[in-house]
Amino acid sequence: MDTSPANAVARKLFAPLGPTYDRYARLLSLGQDPRWRRFLVSRVPVGPDDAVLDVASGTAAVAIELARRTGCSVVGVDQSNEMLAVGRKRVEQAGLKDRVRLVRGNAEQLPFQDATFDAVTFTYLLRYVDDREATMRELVRVTRPGGTIAALEFGVPPAPFWGALWELYVRLVLPVAGRAISPGWGEVGRFLGPSIRALPPPEELAAVWWESGLRDVRFRRLSLGGGVVMWGRRE
Repeated sequence: MDTSPANAVARKLFAPLGPTYDRYARLLSLGQDPRWRRFLVSRVPVGPDDAVLDVASGTAAVAIELARRTGCSVVGVDQSNEMLAVGRKRVEQAGLKDRVRLVRGNAEQLPFQDATFDAVTFTYLLRYVDDREATMRELVRVTRPGGTIAALEFGVPPAPFWGALWELYVRLVLPVAGRAISPGWGEVGRFLGPSIRALPPPEELAAVWWESGLRDVRFRRLSLGGGVVMWGRRE
């Protein structure tokens, strides 16, 4: 599997954190990450007869929520064997081995034929690819016409007051809290703020989605803008 420079950064940062990822992602997001993921799943109109691809599936949190809530079958893709190992344990513990399958792969070169899935989800992905436009086209490629693509990403609160508090949190609190957990989480704490700032705002990302072949593109800022869920329909 080819790995781009941006992919390599993500894998180096997060692969060792699989066993603790869900616990501390919840803690460092002030309890918001699970709420954001549930809202993401609520934007995906699928049922028991549908198949969904969950890209950057990590520890399978979204894949499990999709299967539980909608009864659909899910294929989760992630580039990290370490994350997938944790995800497989979670899927087994949830009793969903018959509906959730996890495989190794990356978003830029998905190992699936055109129009394979009724919907595609992805989480915290576009900061870790070298070409966002090409990645979106690849995600659209494997989605059937009329199918939904939905995504969750961090955001920067647009209101000045909340934006200032966000800056304080990511500049001071996150690095210190991360170091208190472990050296690996300390690296993540230092990395997240700059990487989130580097991502275009949702208004600009919506234009990328449109150009990739998606229509009815919408987004919702959550938790004052600290999380952003975006969704659209393939032509």
